[in-house]
Amino acid sequence: MTTRRRFTTEFKARVALEALRGDKTIQEIAARHRVHPNQVSTWKRQAVDGLSQVFSNGADRERQDHEAEVRELHAKIGQLTVERDFLSKGLKR
Repeated sequence: MTTRRRFTTEFKARVALEALRGDKTIQEIAARHRVHPNQVSTWKRQAVDGLSQVFSNGADRERQDHEAEVRELHAKIGQLTVERDFLSKGLKR
């Protein structure tokens, strides 16, 4: 039985950077690091997709957190309103 290999983030970054440089083919990079070519391509794609986060200043993340909190609070307000209305109708009887 074989066990799954786990790669560090530094290793993944190194391999992805090497693939982004374009000096060698994906096949050559995969053979050099003893990983599957699909894995190299995946790490390369993830590096390109995550590149915008490197240059973000945290304002986007803060805004998303704030919007999520507002949605959560609005849901709670709606729930409490429904409960209050239900209980007030029960007391009027």
